[in-house]
Amino acid sequence: MISSIASSLSLLSSSHNKFPFDLQSYPNRKQRRCSVLCSGVRTAARRQSRDLSATEARVSLVLALASQASSVSQRLLADLATETAKYVFPKRFNSSNLEEAFMSVPDLETMNFKVLSRTERYEIREVEPYYVAETTMPGGTGFDFYGASRSFNVLAEYLFGKNTVNENMEMTTPVVTRKVQSVGEKMEMTTPVITRKAKDQTQWKMSFVMPSKYGSDLPLPKDPSVKIQEVPRKIVAVLAFSGYVTDEEIERRERELRRALQNDKKFRVRDGVSVEVAQYNPPFTLPFTRRNEISLEVESKEY
Repeated sequence: MISSIASSLSLLSSSHNKFPFDLQSYPNRKQRRCSVLCSGVRTAARRQSRDLSATEARVSLVLALASQASSVSQRLLADLATETAKYVFPKRFNSSNLEEAFMSVPDLETMNFKVLSRTERYEIREVEPYYVAETTMPGGTGFDFYGASRSFNVLAEYLFGKNTVNENMEMTTPVVTRKVQSVGEKMEMTTPVITRKAKDQTQWKMSFVMPSKYGSDLPLPKDPSVKIQEVPRKIVAVLAFSGYVTDEEIERRERELRRALQNDKKFRVRDGVSVEVAQYNPPFTLPFTRRNEISLEVESKEY
């Protein structure tokens, strides 16, 4: 009995410190017991309120993160839709024949040029200066699957962040492939990806046209096989054709263009130039809607 009374006194003493009221201010035991119970209820209510506030804070945080994720997803979807539209709703060049009428190209940036003259088979363009990222293609041909895929991937890595500032740049068109004239030759190429072959060796170059907004301030490549080159202003004769590009097709189209230019009254092919090949479309494009071009640099007959 004495132990029980001592325990109760100890509890009341500790309660005096825990609850914010003075037990001595209540004259009888009934009032004191009521006060203790009420104070306990209020303390429990405050604790529940604090717990509820913490729960609400967590819920608010989850909702905020969900809203942010939704906003990011919407922006990504919008960007994806914008990029997809460039391929789903392509643009077309002026056509000189029925074959060209079916050709289309993605609505991407390309080099600037002005058409000086046009015939049924080719047109003469004055091309403004632009910059390219260029790499040497492996293999002995310009359009074998292995060499073309490897070179394309190397250039795409540079364009999409493998550069000194880790910047993701916009895709352009076309891809240009051209024959190399000689070691150390300054590039002369048209838009897309260009491949070129050395005159006395089996070597080709592929290049991407760089977005014009950078000018000469392009990020430097991390891959030493990628070189940045400036292509000077030039005048070229361009012959467009559809379908897939092969070495045999390029040789046939080049002979066709050279024969046609023999009858041109204003322009002639410059000595020693090699053909350049521009490809505007992604691989999934239907063959008859693909736009490919071969070009030869020309000069005026009047000088």
